[in-house]
Amino acid sequence: MFRNAFLPAAVGLALTAGAAAAAEVNVYTYREQPLIQPIFDRFTKETGIRVNVIYANKGLEERIRAEAAASPADLLIATDAAILEKARGMDIGQPIRSAAVDKAVPATFRDPNGTWTALTYRARVVYASKERVKENALSYADLADPKWKGKVCTRSGQHPYNIGLISNVIADYGLDKAEAWLKGVKANLNGKPAGNDRSQVKAIFAGECDLGIGNTYYYGLMATNDKEPEQKEWAKSVKVIMPTFESGGSHVNVSGALLARHAPNRDAAVKLVEFMVSNEAQKLYAELNFEYPVVPGVAVAPLIADLGTVKPDKPNLAEVAKFRAKASELVDRVAFDEGPAS
Repeated sequence: MFRNAFLPAAVGLALTAGAAAAAEVNVYTYREQPLIQPIFDRFTKETGIRVNVIYANKGLEERIRAEAAASPADLLIATDAAILEKARGMDIGQPIRSAAVDKAVPATFRDPNGTWTALTYRARVVYASKERVKENALSYADLADPKWKGKVCTRSGQHPYNIGLISNVIADYGLDKAEAWLKGVKANLNGKPAGNDRSQVKAIFAGECDLGIGNTYYYGLMATNDKEPEQKEWAKSVKVIMPTFESGGSHVNVSGALLARHAPNRDAAVKLVEFMVSNEAQKLYAELNFEYPVVPGVAVAPLIADLGTVKPDKPNLAEVAKFRAKASELVDRVAFDEGPAS
């Protein structure tokens, strides 16, 4: 037995190393606890299988590799296709082998080798001030237009959400044009990138910038937040614009699950994945998290449906994920996180 101790953002739960009890499954995840714990609770209620969880914000795939055959991890649940692809490349996964998963999840949302499957997806959109922005349609290219100088706010360029978007830009336009675009976006920033996606909406509400970059589901989380009702006011101050590439599509990314190579509770882990792509869990995801269900036919939450239909620019996310390292290098090369030149 051991207790998670080296990840400051983690909630430590005792996990069983090596041979484990049959009625449990061990999950390492980057997801925020409120976004996924209700799904685990419902699974346990219906199956009796306990879900032990380590929440963290970095280093989980490296931890699984370091633990090797002694790892108690059954599943890695990530918030980014690039992390899932990185984990697959590190050879810490194994095929999920489930007819139920293959039937439920379209092939474009699964690793061709079967080591991971998407669970939900979201679009990376523009939050725009209702008061100060007259445009109701923008492209990703528009974020680099000098007309927005000093009016764009975003979180760190190195955050996986932005790395995913920049990777998509590289996939569409090539590295040189992507660099020119990123320099243009940097020149338009209102200051150094900071905070999270919600912080950008708060900054628009405060009049500090006019455009922010964020994920679709945060709009729903803010607009319905009874615990922090000020977030409802932030959400009311913006309109959500679904930006597009030349293809007419938008950048989407996924949350997903990878089955660990040495999973001690493999069968229980597969059952959990099957539950998470069931209509019941997908409906829960949509209602609680405001994410798009990855299973066709499951309804999107009305708040998110009102934002418009999402057409993914790159349906095969592996095509975007392979540019993750170049995107990270590009962020450093243009010194994006230092903000605009004074």
